[in-house]
Amino acid sequence: MTKFNYNINERVLEYFSILEPNFPEFLYDYINTKELLKQQYIFLGCGTIYSDLYDTNFFYSNLDHSIGVALIIWHFTHDKKQTISGLFHDIATPCFKHCVDFINGDYMNQESTEELTAEKLKESTEIKALLKRDNIAIEEIEDYHIYPIADNDNPRVSADRLEAALANSLLTYNILTLDEVKEIYNDLEIQKNEDGELELGFKTKKYARLLVKASTTLSVIYRDDKTRYSMQFIADILKNLNKDNLITIDDLYELKETEIIDIIKESKYKDIYNTWIKSKKVNISNEEPDNVYYVHHGAKIRYMNPLYKGKRIYDECKIAKRYIDNNLSYSMDNYVYIDNINF
Repeated sequence: MTKFNYNINERVLEYFSILEPNFPEFLYDYINTKELLKQQYIFLGCGTIYSDLYDTNFFYSNLDHSIGVALIIWHFTHDKKQTISGLFHDIATPCFKHCVDFINGDYMNQESTEELTAEKLKESTEIKALLKRDNIAIEEIEDYHIYPIADNDNPRVSADRLEAALANSLLTYNILTLDEVKEIYNDLEIQKNEDGELELGFKTKKYARLLVKASTTLSVIYRDDKTRYSMQFIADILKNLNKDNLITIDDLYELKETEIIDIIKESKYKDIYNTWIKSKKVNISNEEPDNVYYVHHGAKIRYMNPLYKGKRIYDECKIAKRYIDNNLSYSMDNYVYIDNINF
């Protein structure tokens, strides 16, 4: 019997048991706060699950991701403040996640919503009471960037980057098996990187290479033609709904994704939204297409170049180097469109 106040999938629980076999009891009270529980209604993959462009139907929520990040941090540090900071790092995430960064024109960095984290924490009397009980100041947990195991610069390995890669590889896109996730995870340890900072690194080249293979596969998925199109398409629908006074920006932080979708389906954008839902592929062109909605820009490149015995695997393994080089060479220069979609 779990102590989660939301319906957590059994496969997710099995995965969590790899990240930390002994679930830390103190986390339950924080997980079950009203503000964090809202994240159960947000899909980690930025709305892509709602379209037939993607062959996935496993809803891994932003709350699942936040718990996973916290478990990784706890497993390697047993530091309560770092763990809670990791748990709350996405508390300010709106519906459709980084699509809102696309609204803000921040498709290359995808960090525009992070500045609200401290504000959300300070607004919650429930969270503040828990922190006071545990003698933790908000300033110690409001910015997980100060803890290098929790977060660091891409393409280094952090708990946040690692968790998203493992969960998406296992549950969303079937890139890794449960045994492979376990092997990768159990080979990790805290090492010092080239800057003398603490970072998760590998003891065995084989598992470092396996993570690189998975993360570079995901890296293309995160920014391929259909994903750039879908995220900008969702962003533009949301922007137009806001202009039409059908939703406010605050609604993206307060409503469920399904509730926003219901509003879309009652709006003048329902037909193009349904076309996107039913689409099996996107069209690409080297030239600007006429009389159709299109997307023509890049997106953030997410991948990992992990440590192997204190050195970057890119420099230690020719196969890993090839994975990374192939990933970085992926072109985002195309015009991308879907027939019969126009605003």
